[in-house]
Amino acid sequence: MGCKIMSYDKENKEKYVYKMFQAIAPKYDLLNKLMSFGLDKYWRRFIVRQADLSPGNRVLDAGAGTGRLSLELAKSMDTEGSVVSMDFSENMLKKAQVDLKEEKHFDLLEFKVGNAMDIPFADNQFDVVTSAWVLRNVDDIPTVLREMARVTKPGGKVISLDLGKPKSKLFKSIYYLYLNHFIPFLGRLVYGKRGPYDYLPESLKTFPNQDKLAEIYKDAGLVNVRYHELTGGIVAVHIGEKPH
Repeated sequence: MGCKIMSYDKENKEKYVYKMFQAIAPKYDLLNKLMSFGLDKYWRRFIVRQADLSPGNRVLDAGAGTGRLSLELAKSMDTEGSVVSMDFSENMLKKAQVDLKEEKHFDLLEFKVGNAMDIPFADNQFDVVTSAWVLRNVDDIPTVLREMARVTKPGGKVISLDLGKPKSKLFKSIYYLYLNHFIPFLGRLVYGKRGPYDYLPESLKTFPNQDKLAEIYKDAGLVNVRYHELTGGIVAVHIGEKPH
């Protein structure tokens, strides 16, 4: 049977996104790997390099999903430190706990149900706060970035990974063809007629480009803001630092 997902409703995006991730959790990692041709692992490791963690650091992975980025962050600290894997989808976190429990660095992971729009931690708690594929799925990007900055320690980093908007005309046309047609088709193959990945190209329409997102970072009070375009600009990693 196909996975039942209600039609995308711009007026109730948070509810839609929650139900979508609750439903797609069992096959989420498989789809990510297929859609990215395996590049998702490379993108996660790029974030880890930018985080430049030290043993004993405390990290929040906001919107951690199935915990793949959280695990890579934990590995980079070896035996000391902690990564809080936070997501508002209980099913995604349950999958993370089941899939990662045999991993060497599992003990460095903590799992927390929480919403990036209202992060359930006090100010100045984390050395680094990361998010992957989160900002495009929220109602209010400025609020989320302010929340991420709030819980970051002074001098710490806020890092996000999400879809980019390629600047090359040739690459852009290929990218949008892939995004608008192949991705929904792949989603329907896996989930049934009303595939949840029909939403993905819709979510990019109103998502800010790389320069605009960098400005939102600055408006959230972050400094030394920069971004890296990966794989021709189809994804971008933004980094900002919390002032001392």
